[in-house]
Amino acid sequence: MTQQTEANDAVDVERAYELTALDRCDACGAQAYIRVVVANGELLFCAHHGRKHQEKLSQIAQSWHDESDRLLVDARD
Repeated sequence: MTQQTEANDAVDVERAYELTALDRCDACGAQAYIRVVVANGELLFCAHHGRKHQEKLSQIAQSWHDESDRLLVDARD
């Protein structure tokens, strides 16, 4: 069994995490493209609300997972 450092485990988990159509924005209920992990849990946001709250949340966020670039890919299909 290979041991990894705690920091590497956190990075690997973030890379493996992918938001789905079932993940909904905590502010408005739209599809979530941004996941923010804070000390007491996680917050999910659509691209609009994620950008709106990014400045304040970035001060307390432990991680910021942003898949909003998928909006451009989905629009081209």
